[in-house]
Amino acid sequence: MGIFDFLTGEFIDVIHWVDDTRDTMVWRFEREGHAIKYGAKLTVREGQAAVFIHEGQLADVFTPGLYMLETNNMPILTTLNHWDHGFKSPFKSEVYFVNTTRFNDLKWGTKNPIMARDPEFGPVRIRAYGTYSIRVTDPARFLTEIVGTDGEFTMDEISFQIRNIIVQEFSRVIAASGIPVLDMAANTADLGKLVATQISATIAEYGLSIPELYIENISLPPAVEEALDKRTSMGLVGDLGKFTQFSAAQAMTTAAANPNGDGGMGAGLGMGMGMAMAQNMAQTGPWGAAPATAPMAPPPPPVEHVWHIAENGQTKGPFSKADLGRMATEGTLSRTTHVWTPGQDGWRTAEDVQELAQLFTILPPPPPPA
Repeated sequence: MGIFDFLTGEFIDVIHWVDDTRDTMVWRFEREGHAIKYGAKLTVREGQAAVFIHEGQLADVFTPGLYMLETNNMPILTTLNHWDHGFKSPFKSEVYFVNTTRFNDLKWGTKNPIMARDPEFGPVRIRAYGTYSIRVTDPARFLTEIVGTDGEFTMDEISFQIRNIIVQEFSRVIAASGIPVLDMAANTADLGKLVATQISATIAEYGLSIPELYIENISLPPAVEEALDKRTSMGLVGDLGKFTQFSAAQAMTTAAANPNGDGGMGAGLGMGMGMAMAQNMAQTGPWGAAPATAPMAPPPPPVEHVWHIAENGQTKGPFSKADLGRMATEGTLSRTTHVWTPGQDGWRTAEDVQELAQLFTILPPPPPPA
C-alpha cells in the first residue's frame, strides 16, 4: 500500500448522532479543529436532518440517508474550494444534526389574567393553561435564525419565547371570539386549533411548526367563581320558604332523636323551631298559600332604581333615572349603552330595559339601512 493510499484511508471518517436526551434540538458533531475528512461517511437517521456548514456558510441540508462527503456530490464545495484531483485533504467544516421529531407535552399558561368582555358578565379576567407540541420543519432556517453557533441547543432555550407567542395569540383570539365564559369549556378544542393556526405564521419564521395545541382549563378569579357557586346553589334551592320549612323539620327530627344531648338544649331548640313553623303555617296556610280570609296588606312603596353604566371597560354610577334621562338628552347615553341595576341578571343595553326604553321615545330611532 502506497503512502497516498494510506493517507487517503486515514482521512475517512464516520459522522453520525444518536440522541438519548429527549430534549436536544440541535447537536454539533465535534471534531478537533472541525476537520471533516474528504470522503467521510455521513449517516442521517429518521427523525433527523444534517446541516453542513463550510467556512461559516451554509453548504447543504441532508435528509435521512447515507452520504459520502465528496465534491462530486456536493457541487457547492467544489465552488468554494476549487479542489484539484490530487491529494484529497481534510476541509474545515461543521455538521449540525437537527432533531425533526415532535417535542410533546410542553407546558404553556397565562402568567397574568387576560381581560375580556363577556356578553353576560361584562368585563372579566380569565386565566388559561394547557400543553402543546413543536417540531423543526426547516432545519436551515432554524439554525440560522435561532441556534447560531450553539453546539448543543435544547428545547428549554426556546420554550419561553414560544410560550409568550402562544399567550399573546390566545389573548387576541379570546378577546375577538365573543364566546361567553360559561361556554368556553365546550369550545376548547376549536379554540386550540384556532390559536395554533394563528401562531403558525409567526413561528414559521423560526423554521418551526406547532402540530398540536391543547387548552386544558379556562378559569375565572376565585371571587367570581365563588359568586357563581352561590348562584348555582340558589338555583338548586328553589323556593326559599319551603326550603326553610324543610330545614326546620329536619332539625326537629334530629333533636327528637337525641333528647338528652346538650342537657336538653336540642329538645328546646326543636320546640322553638316547631312553634315558629306552626305560627308561620297558621299565617300562610299549610302549603305556603295565604288563607282566603287573610286581609290584603298594602304593597310596599316603590323603590327608585339606581343604575350603573359600562363604558370602555369601566363602570360609572350610580345614576338615578332622572340622571339617565338628562344624559340621553345630552347624547352621552345611547340605546346601546350597557346598564345594570341591583337585581338585574347581567348587563343589558338601555333599549332592552323597559324602564329605560321610554327615555329614547322622544328621539328618532336609528335610520334603516340603505
